[in-house]
Amino acid sequence: MAETATAASHNNASTKIDTTSTDAAAHPADASAADAATDIRNRLVITLLLISTFVVILNETIMGVALPRLMSDLRITASAAQWLTSAFMLTMAVVIPITGFLLQRFNTRPVFIAAMTLFSTGTLIAAVAPGFEVLLAARVVQATGTAIMFPLLLTTVMTLVAPAHLGRMMGNISIVISVAPAIGPTISGAILSVLDWRWMFILVLPIALTALFVGGILMKNVTTPRTMPIDVVSVLLSALGFGGLVYGLSNLGTASGGIASVEGWLPILGGALALTLFILRQLVLQRTDAALLDLRTFRSRTFTFGIVTMAISMMALFGTIILLPIYTQTVLGLSALQAGLLLLPGGLLMGLLAPFVGRLYDRSGPTRLLITGSSIVSAVFWGMTLLNANSSPWLVLAAHVTLSFGLALLFTPLFTASLAAVKPSLYSHGSAVVGTVQQLAGAVGTALFVTVMASVAASRLATGATDVAATAAGIQAAFLYGAVISLFAIPAAFFTRRPAAAGE
Repeated sequence: MAETATAASHNNASTKIDTTSTDAAAHPADASAADAATDIRNRLVITLLLISTFVVILNETIMGVALPRLMSDLRITASAAQWLTSAFMLTMAVVIPITGFLLQRFNTRPVFIAAMTLFSTGTLIAAVAPGFEVLLAARVVQATGTAIMFPLLLTTVMTLVAPAHLGRMMGNISIVISVAPAIGPTISGAILSVLDWRWMFILVLPIALTALFVGGILMKNVTTPRTMPIDVVSVLLSALGFGGLVYGLSNLGTASGGIASVEGWLPILGGALALTLFILRQLVLQRTDAALLDLRTFRSRTFTFGIVTMAISMMALFGTIILLPIYTQTVLGLSALQAGLLLLPGGLLMGLLAPFVGRLYDRSGPTRLLITGSSIVSAVFWGMTLLNANSSPWLVLAAHVTLSFGLALLFTPLFTASLAAVKPSLYSHGSAVVGTVQQLAGAVGTALFVTVMASVAASRLATGATDVAATAAGIQAAFLYGAVISLFAIPAAFFTRRPAAAGE
């Protein structure tokens, strides 16, 4: 109770990093000491959340390069192996919309402990899994913890950090959200080159347990929870809607018949119907502040255009992450380790640039950064439509590094401007929307790129082309679709501006 009573809400200026107490004039020494203690606490909490979130998000893409090895060791088909990644995304899409409620209902510390306990438990089960079914269940448990961590990080940062310093802090978050997925294949390839696939989880487990142990001791409650009921109907509609969309999109690329497959489209249509009903129900419930996912966040034009640009950027990131390893291994003949290393410089570049982009945002706002970044991303996609069976791996490396540079200019301004435009009372819901859009966009990008590639490759094989030539043609077609979609981010960037006040 003592922690809860002293936990800072957004409306109390003394909780903000780099702010001063209103009592400073009356008691300057006491105020200075109190501000220093609060500042240390806030930075400690954010650092713990950053490290923990990086670890859990890393696992979202760590399985991609490992799928061929798992297919051999576990004696499963390619479509079954894909579910080790798809089930992770599916669980994330189902759980993230509920986090808006969880972060308003419960304190920071128990939510953090629950998330890291779930992730650590799933990692342990995966490390000792005797077969595919148990490994799949472990991935679901891992994803449940991961789904909670990212909205928790965003909400906490928005609550604690002063607006003048949000860009710099969001730069650190961009390292987590962009670099962790990008280096997942590299780490996976490095591990698989010398060790068994179980070591992908064995090596992560002590890091996760350390974060749980240290966080359990040092994590403080920094939000003020409030009692509120949960709408069970909204939970069910959310699970059916977001889950159906991700399931259908993930299954579309592997279903027989590809993009014309009834098997793939039925869950998408069912998910879209459930999502429509979910939205209608939230519009009614939010009138009494009882919505599971409050959609009043979209009343802000900056938030809305930011979400659109973010969705396109995430499609580009996840589509590229899934497509380039296939291209480099199948068409160019690189090993799993070499394919993973090819993505490493771009991932590191995003991490190195993120803090600098954050400072640029604090100085000049998001618009110029977003216009430049979206233009670079689109140009690279158009350039990658020229990749073929004879392209040099160095050309692929240059394209990926340039693409990463463009994405680095996008993520920090998007997170910062979008959430800063939301009213403080809706921070948890805005964070949940951002996380949900990431997963849906990732699923759309993955499904679109893989489905187009597979469909075009199949048609080329039917005309007598070799496997390499057919796959190269499929890669070209997939990047062409990505190039066309990337164009829509450029005009949206013009409408994403630094909000003068929350709710704009």
